[in-house]
Amino acid sequence: MELELRHLRVLCAIADAGSVGRAASALGYSQPAMSAQLQRIERHFGHRLFERNTSGVEPTRYGTEVLDQARDVLARAAAIGRRPAADDARTRGPLRLASTNSPVLSGMLNRLRSRLPDLTLTVSSVYSSSEIVELLERGEVHAAIAADYPGRELRHSAAVAHRGIVTEPSFVALPAGHRLRHCPEVALADLADDAWFLTPDDGAGWPGVFYEACGAAGFTPAAAHEFLGDQQQLQNMIAQGIGISIVQATLRPIPDVLIKPLAGTPLWCRYVLAWRRESVADEVADTLFDSAAAAYRALIAQSPHFRTWASRTWSMTRP
Repeated sequence: MELELRHLRVLCAIADAGSVGRAASALGYSQPAMSAQLQRIERHFGHRLFERNTSGVEPTRYGTEVLDQARDVLARAAAIGRRPAADDARTRGPLRLASTNSPVLSGMLNRLRSRLPDLTLTVSSVYSSSEIVELLERGEVHAAIAADYPGRELRHSAAVAHRGIVTEPSFVALPAGHRLRHCPEVALADLADDAWFLTPDDGAGWPGVFYEACGAAGFTPAAAHEFLGDQQQLQNMIAQGIGISIVQATLRPIPDVLIKPLAGTPLWCRYVLAWRRESVADEVADTLFDSAAAAYRALIAQSPHFRTWASRTWSMTRP
């Protein structure tokens, strides 16, 4: 078999759906045809790319490497024929990128190095998404990864454009000895008596959305520790039983920490790519977005608790 772009799209669809059947439905194939296609592709590579589990499939270690390269090839193929970004005056000089506490940043930067090797980047960490918008409006940064929440989308002038990278559920991190450790998902109301670690006001709706969700669940948090530090330090304190925390769904837990979905998914967060229209060429903006989206898909592949939640949720909403 000669490898073609359509074969790479099949692999990416299966990885994104977490199931051969769901990928077949998305691409308009029958499940037997999709399974046969996958078998031919795996024979071409000489290795298994996916392994089966009770909820569907997940990439093998080798499959993850192939998928990362496949997405890069598809992104480059999609860019064929476009005017080179280097010819656009908006791309000259270093591109100043700001980012809130987003899990996609490192993977995004790694992909940018291969896709835009001549692009010079400077990166700034900015916690508040509202501050990020202000920096974009003033032209102090050219592009950014920010966060907002359903119903509280970021506002900005026409000088700034934005595109949602992903809207993900928020999970909760518990110590391994927590009384609810055996539950596949945790009701927010059942955490009413726990102490919480909460990050400060991010200018986009947090922690207001958290307190609203608690109020809807019938309680006010018993105690809240304001915390703005690295995830390792936060998880160390959770492991010691000092408190619990709302965390990003793809967070990789350390030993003695459990990541659990919240029953009914009362909290969601959206990661957004935003950029100044006059400072970032369309082709560069597309590559920034594609790199961020690919980085997030890679995080999902490394997050079994997220894939389990997604498989269970999809099975209840899809035939």
